[in-house]
Amino acid sequence: MPRAHEDKRPIAERIAAEIRKLIMSGEWEPGRRIPTNEELRTQYETSNVTIQRALQVLKDERFLEGKAGVGVFVRSERAQIISPAHYITPAEPGRPYRWLTEATKRQQRGKYRMLDVDEVVPPVEVARALRLEKGGTAMMRSRIGFLDDRPAELVYSYYPIELARGTRLADRRLIPGGSPALLQDMGYPARSQDDAVAARPATTEEYEALEIPRDVPVIEAFQVIYSNDEKPIEVTITTKPAHRFKMGYHIEMP
Repeated sequence: MPRAHEDKRPIAERIAAEIRKLIMSGEWEPGRRIPTNEELRTQYETSNVTIQRALQVLKDERFLEGKAGVGVFVRSERAQIISPAHYITPAEPGRPYRWLTEATKRQQRGKYRMLDVDEVVPPVEVARALRLEKGGTAMMRSRIGFLDDRPAELVYSYYPIELARGTRLADRRLIPGGSPALLQDMGYPARSQDDAVAARPATTEEYEALEIPRDVPVIEAFQVIYSNDEKPIEVTITTKPAHRFKMGYHIEMP
């Protein structure tokens, strides 16, 4: 009986998917020399040409690194787990935004570069989350985050216009301590947070800004921050390259 949904991808892509999973899960550790082409050919019962195609896909996606005359190795870095919930707590007075301090704890250099700040009619899902009337506007702040000078995330944040006008939220500069600290100082402390995480193909903007190789997807985190009386005060859409990051959550059980 035929399968309900048979994998009809080329064999090379299927093999690349299997190896990609081994790398993302940590089964194949960073720096490990991978099996020879002959060993892989025997394992997957296919031709040497097919194995070479599969490995080239993974080299293009930067999962594998070839060293001339030595062999092919798993990339030197692990997939990094990022926990969005870490950043809801405001930074202490005089301290940087927690995204930056968390990077320092991991011995990484973090920085942001502002892209745009403008009053816009936001996307439908953002308008719905902010409970805006049809055609209502929000203050949009977009930026790109770097870790060790490599683009790590593209971020679009939206704020109710009546809350943002005339404040640092409308300023084109970065906010000292980040938006959680500013909003708390304005009388809007973060009380709760909703997250929705998805994976999808990159847009052209994301592909170029995040320097995404080949057809690697992005992880999208859609985050809504609520203050007192469950008032939505911020909606942030963060996209990250899926070959370098995983989204992590820690939940305390009652």
